[in-house]
Amino acid sequence: MIQIFRLLLYQLGASLRSRAVLQFENLVLRHQIEILKRSAPRRARLTRADRVLFTSLLGLWPQVAQFIRIVHPKTLARWHRQGFRAYWRWKSRPRGGQPKASLELRALIRRMSAQNPPWGAPRIHGELLKLGFEIGQSSVSKYMPRRPADPDQTWKIFLRNHMNCTASIDFLVVPTLTFKLLFVLVVLGRDRRQLNHFAVTTNPTAEWTAQQITEAFPWDKAPRFLIRDRHRTYGRVFRDRLAAMEITEAPTAPRSPWQNGYVERVIGSIRRECLDHVIVGNERHLRRILKSYFAYYNRTRTHLALDKDAPLPRPRATTNEGPIVTIPEVGGLHHRYERLVA
Repeated sequence: MIQIFRLLLYQLGASLRSRAVLQFENLVLRHQIEILKRSAPRRARLTRADRVLFTSLLGLWPQVAQFIRIVHPKTLARWHRQGFRAYWRWKSRPRGGQPKASLELRALIRRMSAQNPPWGAPRIHGELLKLGFEIGQSSVSKYMPRRPADPDQTWKIFLRNHMNCTASIDFLVVPTLTFKLLFVLVVLGRDRRQLNHFAVTTNPTAEWTAQQITEAFPWDKAPRFLIRDRHRTYGRVFRDRLAAMEITEAPTAPRSPWQNGYVERVIGSIRRECLDHVIVGNERHLRRILKSYFAYYNRTRTHLALDKDAPLPRPRATTNEGPIVTIPEVGGLHHRYERLVA
């Protein structure tokens, strides 16, 4: 009697299990039909919800894989591994910690790193602390751009560090009213584009040019380097004078005015802003005109390379009140504007 009862229970359980299997099979098959209808006429495309459903059914009942026809069993196993990794990434995500740096602070860190190649994270972190930023050194390292292990200065920085000890010279030819040629020697300091000296002559020689260099630079203010072209005026006497003043000359290549571009640009400005608007009578007249223009150039004229300032820095008005007066310069060719304090 007991054996008969156990047999009846087994058959009942088997019928119930077969019914669950049939329901699972119908669910999987119907869902695959819906996927094919949704994707027609293209190839079957499964969404994230479809992948979650198939992998969940596979976890509950592994035999369901034999009823899935639009996906290979290896694909189901790969989806399950991906879901496992995604789950543990979510479980292991960092909670709390330091807040992210603002976009402004990140840009400042990158700017400091670019402008100071030798600086590392400790130096930049120290500067940020002095500016009132509360940030860790590890965060500074994270936001710094990648760069070589042994960063070096750029050519721009190298040349800028040598501007204050470099000067340039060149000659400017000016015809007079009687078609006589006058030669103007222009001496330019390259630090702040200041015109240090000029001289006018009808016959430039090496002795005369050497004397002008002595007048342009006192013995304690001579530049370290002097850039010039290869004109024959710069003869032995001129070179000996530079050697006595401990000035290293740097001749440019033949027919390469661009190598002495600063003084060439100044000469162009002298022509466009002054000499193209006057007729020179004689040597004395030219000196007076150039003296007036050079004073305007050094004290008034603003330069883009100097952040809109003059070679001899001009003070900025500290108030918007008071009348503005016009001061003519270079005989009225140019003007200077000043605000009178009320």
